[in-house]
Amino acid sequence: MADRDTLPLPLEVRTRLAELELELSEGDITQKGYEKKRSKLIGAFLPQAPGKGMDPSVPHERRTPVTPGSSSRYHRRRSSGSRDERYRSDVHTEAVQAALAKQKERGKMAVPMPSKRRSLVVQSSMDAYTPPGEEHIGLQDTSSGSEGEGSMQGEGTPTSSQSSINMENWISRAIHGSTTSSTTSSSSTQSGGSGAASRLADVMGQTHLENHSAPPDVTSYTTDSIQVERPQGSTTTSRSTPKYGNAELMETGDGVPVGGRVSAKIQQLVNTLKRPKRPPLREFFVDDFEELLEVQQPDPNQPKAEGAQMLAMRGEQLGVVTNWPLSLEAALQRWGTISPKAPCLTTMDTNGKPLYILTYGKLWTRSMKVAYNILHKLGSKQEPMLRPGDRVALVFPNNDPAAFMVAFYGCLLAEVVPVPIEVPLTRKDAGSQQIGFLLGSCGVTVALTSDACHKGLPKSPTGEIPQFKGWPKLLWFVTESKHLSKPPRDWFPHIKDANNETAYIEYKTCKDGSVLGVTVMRIALLTHCQALTQSCGYTEAETIVNVLDFKKDVGLWHGILTSVMNMMHVISIPYSLMKVNPLSWIQKVCQYKAKVACVKSRDMHWALVAHRDQRDINLSSLRMLVVADGANPWSVSSCDAFLNVFQSKGLKPEVICPCASSPEALTVAIRRPTDDSNQPPGRGVLSMQGLSHGVIRVDSEEKLSVLTLQDVGTVMPGALMCVVRPDGVPQLCKTDEIGELCVGSIATGTSYYGLSGMTKNTFEVFPMNSVGALISEYPFTRTGLLGFVGPGGLCFIAGKMDGLMVVGGRRHNADDIVATALAVEPMKFVYRGRIAVFSISVLHDERIVVVAEQRPDSTEEDSFQWMSRVLQAIDGIHQVGVYCLALVPSNTLPKTPLGGIHLSESKQLFLEGSLHPCNVLMCPHTCVTNLPKPRQKQPEIGPASVMVGNLVSGKRIAQASGRDLGQMEDNDQARKFLFLSEVLQWRAQTTPEHVLYTLLNCRGTIASSLTCVQLHKRAEKIATMLAERGHLQDGDHVALVYPPGIDLIAAFYGCLYAGCVPITVRPPHPQNIATTLPTVKMIVEVSRSACMMTTAVICKLLRSKEASAAVDVRSWPPVLDTDDLPKKKPPLLYKPSNPDTLAYLDFSVSTTGMLAGVKMSHTATSAFCRSIKLQCELYPSREVAICLDPYCGLGFVLWCLCSVYSGHQSILIPPSELEVNPALWLLAVSQYKVRDTFCSYSVMELCTKGLGLQTESLKSRGLDLSRVRTCVVVAEERPRIALTQSFSKLFKDLGLHPRAVSTSFGCRVNLAVCLQPHRLGKLADQGTSGPDPTTVYVDMRALRHDRVRLVERGSPHSLPLMESGKILPGVRIIIANPETKGPLGDSHLGEIWVCSGHNASGYFTVYGDEALQSDHFTSRLSFGDTQTIWARTGYLGFLRRTELTDASGERHDALYVVGALDEAMELRGMRYHPIDIETSVIRTHKSITECAVFTWTNLLVVVVELDGSEQEALDLVPLVTNVVLEEHYLIVGVVVVVDIGVIPINSRGEKQRMHLRDGFLADQLDPIYVAYNM
Repeated sequence: MADRDTLPLPLEVRTRLAELELELSEGDITQKGYEKKRSKLIGAFLPQAPGKGMDPSVPHERRTPVTPGSSSRYHRRRSSGSRDERYRSDVHTEAVQAALAKQKERGKMAVPMPSKRRSLVVQSSMDAYTPPGEEHIGLQDTSSGSEGEGSMQGEGTPTSSQSSINMENWISRAIHGSTTSSTTSSSSTQSGGSGAASRLADVMGQTHLENHSAPPDVTSYTTDSIQVERPQGSTTTSRSTPKYGNAELMETGDGVPVGGRVSAKIQQLVNTLKRPKRPPLREFFVDDFEELLEVQQPDPNQPKAEGAQMLAMRGEQLGVVTNWPLSLEAALQRWGTISPKAPCLTTMDTNGKPLYILTYGKLWTRSMKVAYNILHKLGSKQEPMLRPGDRVALVFPNNDPAAFMVAFYGCLLAEVVPVPIEVPLTRKDAGSQQIGFLLGSCGVTVALTSDACHKGLPKSPTGEIPQFKGWPKLLWFVTESKHLSKPPRDWFPHIKDANNETAYIEYKTCKDGSVLGVTVMRIALLTHCQALTQSCGYTEAETIVNVLDFKKDVGLWHGILTSVMNMMHVISIPYSLMKVNPLSWIQKVCQYKAKVACVKSRDMHWALVAHRDQRDINLSSLRMLVVADGANPWSVSSCDAFLNVFQSKGLKPEVICPCASSPEALTVAIRRPTDDSNQPPGRGVLSMQGLSHGVIRVDSEEKLSVLTLQDVGTVMPGALMCVVRPDGVPQLCKTDEIGELCVGSIATGTSYYGLSGMTKNTFEVFPMNSVGALISEYPFTRTGLLGFVGPGGLCFIAGKMDGLMVVGGRRHNADDIVATALAVEPMKFVYRGRIAVFSISVLHDERIVVVAEQRPDSTEEDSFQWMSRVLQAIDGIHQVGVYCLALVPSNTLPKTPLGGIHLSESKQLFLEGSLHPCNVLMCPHTCVTNLPKPRQKQPEIGPASVMVGNLVSGKRIAQASGRDLGQMEDNDQARKFLFLSEVLQWRAQTTPEHVLYTLLNCRGTIASSLTCVQLHKRAEKIATMLAERGHLQDGDHVALVYPPGIDLIAAFYGCLYAGCVPITVRPPHPQNIATTLPTVKMIVEVSRSACMMTTAVICKLLRSKEASAAVDVRSWPPVLDTDDLPKKKPPLLYKPSNPDTLAYLDFSVSTTGMLAGVKMSHTATSAFCRSIKLQCELYPSREVAICLDPYCGLGFVLWCLCSVYSGHQSILIPPSELEVNPALWLLAVSQYKVRDTFCSYSVMELCTKGLGLQTESLKSRGLDLSRVRTCVVVAEERPRIALTQSFSKLFKDLGLHPRAVSTSFGCRVNLAVCLQPHRLGKLADQGTSGPDPTTVYVDMRALRHDRVRLVERGSPHSLPLMESGKILPGVRIIIANPETKGPLGDSHLGEIWVCSGHNASGYFTVYGDEALQSDHFTSRLSFGDTQTIWARTGYLGFLRRTELTDASGERHDALYVVGALDEAMELRGMRYHPIDIETSVIRTHKSITECAVFTWTNLLVVVVELDGSEQEALDLVPLVTNVVLEEHYLIVGVVVVVDIGVIPINSRGEKQRMHLRDGFLADQLDPIYVAYNM
């Protein structure tokens, strides 16, 4: 164990510890006893923790937290260079620490850390992977030494002294930085410790405990499990929590130790999930399988609003002063002519030096010049480009307010409508496309810009400004005076009184990223300036410092508009200067003795960070400090801290004036600068829990989850304000309810340009009282701000509508969640201002996603730990789970023009999987509480009642059969022979020169062929060889290890001639001997082969050095080389006496990775060949092309047996040759004019992928598939409908009939149950054999409950299934319940049972497992027809009687195969088929090429192959989790991202999921990334 390596323990202690561990694992000692003895043993060697040396009489929990003084804390934290402090709050930080400590007390979340491939870890993080083990023992900073083991484990109830005051203990523990609230310590005891650092996953020691019982379900909610309710606020009663997560011994749910191969990480995950986080779901069986998602039932105890209905608040009278100008242009004219020398605007360079002073005289003349030029110099005299009322874009950089101001007033004078927007930096700027959409919808054709900006715009090689993505075509017009012509003496702008025409349009970005234009009328503009002048007490010639963006919002209203009305002097500080010198605005206030400053809380925080070096700061001149984002609940702490530090520098407390504003309602409220410093500002300390239910509950500041708000003053002069419910009818809220603020005033926006519907909902709201009466006949405007009006008419803002996330019926604000995340210490892993919180909709509810930018120097482990703490903090404070937390590399989140995070763009990237995070933590288990309830199986209804029930409800019992072999008269000469060997001898005599087999090479030319007599003679020589060189007896087993070809066929008949039993075995792959040779060896051993026959080449391969490295070469049976055959023929050929003796053995590896050999008797073999001959109408004159592997199942039968029985010519195409020449098979089919061909799915896929782009060139080479009547895919699985359809579509142009492609179905007990032959010819010469294959659409949700419900194509949750082919002659099928063995009705999914003459006669097993044998091959129904003996296929399916009739006029029964019973996964009481989940996952992202799923102790594990850069690996985790939740109502436990080709696929193209599972558990996949969803 890791701690033993870190602590210098004496040998005897080590041995005693080892004994203890043994006792624990044997079960001789309880976990608790073990803990006690262990801590006693190593207690003396633990390093002294700070709490150790205190007076023992004082219980150490009683210590109050020792925190450094508040202000020193500021300096220390700030010096880390963190920038954005909108969200700083000491109180909050402490609350978060306490919440984290409380979580820790509840039982430690042992969250397994995801594992990454080295190349994905950017840092040199050898040290990031600490060895597993109990990390908290070696910690130096746990506040009390002895509790490291006991209390963290959360085992039992703490002592009374602890439980009474554990609150303080939590806080002190948190502050002492015991940061292991969720360490990545693995819970395995046997892991190696020091050596484990180099391994990404901690695999347990090799202690294979033989426990083969299936691991129990550890994630299901059981009623008797201990419920851990979440404490509301601070409950001090502690409950006993079950031990989990850090249990010293790894165990599954029932305490059984897990086999040693399991990766400890997964086990840890399972243990973490063992204890339900939420109360258990009530379980019930949904009978009509309408799986209703759990609807969140409102909690009866949740707080409800109890206050009286609020009244609308009226602002003070707007006192119209006599000399106020009648419009803003009139004001400009007045000052420009009366006092032209008065300074209007001073701009700064990046050194803080005044760059340029714009006077009122210059502003007036230049604006006139601009107005004249845009009206008269654009276009022609007859056709001017701009007329009054047209919209014009203003594109000016943030460091040039003077040019902007001139252009803005120029537009007002010309009566055109300015639309100020950001400078587009690149062609595809985040959000710039939406701005283009706004310009287009406003009909903008001209953009005004400055010279410098025009030069900086991206240019095409010809020097033109390219059209930006999504933008209309614009004429760029530079407004610098030197480029403009002077207006004539007699020209004068028309200055009118303010009216109802549009003055300007301000852009606004919505939550979804779309950009709207808010139109502001001239009268609103003027009234707003008047209201600001009155409430801020502006007077002429005051100096105002503006740090805000002057193009919109507060910066525009104060710094460009109201300032001109009052002839004020604005000192404009550009953002670029603030970045270099955060104190610049304070220095300008001192230098100019400014009366007013307009800032954001960010600017106040930056000043705090930098102020230490300054001595001579004096802020006594300030009478008003407008805080533009004062409505952000987290600005309180910036304001407080700023006042704290600068009060000594002359800043008066009453100067700080937060305001609330919105693009729609302009200024909503502002705190007035009072002279009365005794009146303290309003504060509200509200309960977060109350807020999440939309009610106001005042709370003491001691409580953890509180939100402290500051008031933003009172309603604006001349305005009316009310608060309405955020959703539904605009009904007035109660006084203690949070709602959306609405303002009724002239001074608001009037519409969203061009969007009448949205305008109605926002700008034309008529609030009503509880009885439904309107409170005013004038419309109100929604502000988009959530809040309430407190005592004394003070407005409080609790959040924005845009940041609102409704999760499980409770409201959370994105800003609050950001604040909590940022309060989690230590903050050194992420950048403060670079954090995005948004919600995505998954499974009919909002889910919270947090994305932050990670600092480049933080290690994996640190970041992961920070992430786990953030999750717990948010959970503790907001009582809401975070669905996904992602860290991305620094500077990769999309930015807004002013450097903030572009939220909607980030969300878009997240949803399309192109965010490229470097760390992801998903917690669907805790968040997703609305899954449908798990299905509980009813106590088994007897099979008899099921049958009666089916009969009563008029449902058919599901059974079907192929044509009856007995009644079919045909001139089948082969029928008179019992044995295939006799058929071959008969053909060699009657038609010696008839060609049976033709083998093609990769060039499509004939490599070799066999006539009847050639085959017979070759087989005779092989029989001689077996007798002479092999000394074999009758009935000995011979392994045939041949490549696909003619030798294999000859060797097979040679064995029959010699009386031996052949077993065909796929030869080892020369490039991959290590993995393929052991399989060969296994089959040879399991089949008890007395000898092996093969070619000289393979002989050599078996004796090679590589082979001896892979297996023990000496234990091979004798190997005979058939390239060197004896010349003489045998004295006489062997004739079997009994047709029921073994003809051959068929060995195959099933998809679940089981090697199973079945016995085929001579009778069954002949019956099989006859059945295929009749179904496919095979005669000597026919040619059939076969592109299959000839080693097992139907592939072997078609390759080796059918031609001899039916006499047709088989054209053999080895599938391996297609890798060299993908067109080989289709070219052969075309060249030999073949009507019937057989292939496998892998061949079909190769053709679809490899020839997709070559159809034209193939057509020109004369490839023609129009003669193909039937192309059968040979498989043992559900038909792959997407593949067959794309194949048909692709080759339709080459003449392939769309209905030619069909499938077959076989399994171990019966190698071919269905085979769909030629259906195309309805003409007599082509024979008619059966109807078209039908496709049905079934409800996937019903299928999970083993029901079959047909739905329309395209309906939700529909799954297309294709019939598996026509049932072969002589085959009977019934659908039975796999558990009760009772027959099932048509509408049920059940196991396919088959009865036929060509059923295999049993498994060939070494162990002779009789039970399995009789169950699979000789089952009887438990009710109904109990006499017939059936074989169980092990596949689930259903039968459907179709409307079609076959040749005999019978209704056609279609068999649909759904999937293997072994592969089906039981999750939440329902049956899932892996292929359905895999299909969903593959669709979710373009980089996922293949996917396989399996379960491990009821966790769903999804493995995806990534075709792309490894950086994309983590993008897939949320997408995979989302799609499986949405479509299958399942939570993915583990997502494993691997390279292409890691998912093993067998020769038939089927995924080997169990092999994959074994590889995963043994940690052999070398994954790029493994995410454990908590």
